[in-house]
Amino acid sequence: MTVNQNDRRSRRLSVVSHVSIALALACALAACGKDQPAQEGAAPTAATTAPAVTPETAVSAKVSALTADQLREAARKAYAENRLYAPAEDNAVEYYLALRDKAPADAAVSSALTDLLPMTVIATEQSVSREDFAEAQRLSALLEKADAQHPALARLKASIGAKQAEVAKRAEQQVLTAEEQAKKQADLEKQRLAQQEAQQKQAATQLAASQAAERQAAATREATATREAEQRAADQRAAEQRASEQRAAEARQTASATPSAGADLRAVSTPAPRYPPEALRAGQSGEVQVEFTVGTDGSVTAARVVRSNPARIFDREAVNAVRKWRFQPVGAPVTTRRTIGFNPGG
Repeated sequence: MTVNQNDRRSRRLSVVSHVSIALALACALAACGKDQPAQEGAAPTAATTAPAVTPETAVSAKVSALTADQLREAARKAYAENRLYAPAEDNAVEYYLALRDKAPADAAVSSALTDLLPMTVIATEQSVSREDFAEAQRLSALLEKADAQHPALARLKASIGAKQAEVAKRAEQQVLTAEEQAKKQADLEKQRLAQQEAQQKQAATQLAASQAAERQAAATREATATREAEQRAADQRAAEQRASEQRAAEARQTASATPSAGADLRAVSTPAPRYPPEALRAGQSGEVQVEFTVGTDGSVTAARVVRSNPARIFDREAVNAVRKWRFQPVGAPVTTRRTIGFNPGG
């Protein structure tokens, strides 16, 4: 089985070789029949086909020799001028791949390659369809260098191989004349250039639209976040205002509550409250407003917390301290309020 396959492959190569020789002879005869010499820029025949491009040679030495700043500027310019993956040695994909070799951690380079690879896949498929295998291999090598695990890579390589085999089989059956081959190459080049130009323009337009939509979405998210932050700030200011008004109202109420009776009280002993150990270790301060009643003998008969800040931290010690206070005897029980402050540095 292997021998037969090798034999068929040898026959194909023999046919292709004969085709190449025939084309070369036809070109030589055509050149001899003209007064003017052949131009130096004539298209190469199958006998001078360039070697296959690999991921290691996908980025030309000319491009790799540029500095990181030169690559970044060249990539930006190629991107702006719709030279996304062609021509060779002057396209955004090659520049970004060379830049990634020099700056592997550059997130912008990775993002740009992510955007460009789907278009490179499509261009490779179109090159295979045109039977432009040199271009297809160049593009697939760029794709493999960018992402060796790309899901389309194996399919593209198989497609190139299958199409090449198909062309080789056709070459066994039909030998094109030099004129037909030249015309086919010219038409192929014209078709490739026109298709690449149109596709790259369309791809650039789609990219610009996608990026504009992303910028619009980001602006919308930012505006929403700003509004929410402003609303939270307004709500906080309103809450602080309400709390301030409540404290002011309580202060007015305290000031108006039994002013003459409170003023008649003369303290004999008002020991300071004990500082809660937890609050003292935390360096926490606060105050507690206590309402209490002084009996006729000058002792405190009742005490309760009216308000405290922070809540419940100093309440117990404040009430315990007030219950121990003593005043000069009065003619009738007196109810009043006092604010006790807690300051760890006081």
